[in-house]
Amino acid sequence: MHQFILASQSPRRKALLEWAELPFEIIVSEAEENYPFNLSMEEVPVFIAKNKATAVKAKILQERGSVQHTCIIAADTVVVLDETILGKPIDKAAAMSSLQKLAGRIHEVITGVVVLYNEHEIAFSETTKVEFHPLTKEQIEFYVDKYQPYDKAGAYAIQEWIGVVGIKKIEGDFYNVMGLPVSKLMQKIKQLGID
Repeated sequence: MHQFILASQSPRRKALLEWAELPFEIIVSEAEENYPFNLSMEEVPVFIAKNKATAVKAKILQERGSVQHTCIIAADTVVVLDETILGKPIDKAAAMSSLQKLAGRIHEVITGVVVLYNEHEIAFSETTKVEFHPLTKEQIEFYVDKYQPYDKAGAYAIQEWIGVVGIKKIEGDFYNVMGLPVSKLMQKIKQLGID
């Protein structure tokens, strides 16, 4: 019997896997979200996702003694503007600053995914282009005050108010912007011969 583990405490990733009707349990990774500075923008979230997956694998081995038939799924999402990663904001000022930079511009959302299953490792990234309408300072402040997007890359969530009123266009996978390219992930799991 295969067991799926989501190595993430993100409520958005949890919801996406539930929508895919994949039975899973959550084991949170304590891995640091640091990365070497020589990586490309596409490699950064894959590197972080791999650290999360590896940390959860070690945790399961320690607690259960085996990871046989256990499929560990880890992901990390970055928002990239002008070849610069906009991280999770630490406070209101940082969130306002990120959204002011994104307003009226096109940016990329890149999610890295790593799947560990027995001796197999699958790693990939998915990129979606997102274009914001121009946003007023009042709109940005309203969003930050009401939704407090401090746990979100780039200081926003596409499925919240800001996405509904502020996003002009997206090119690519919508769910990737939410934090997990779930359709591509399910195809990769199928390639492993597990479902």
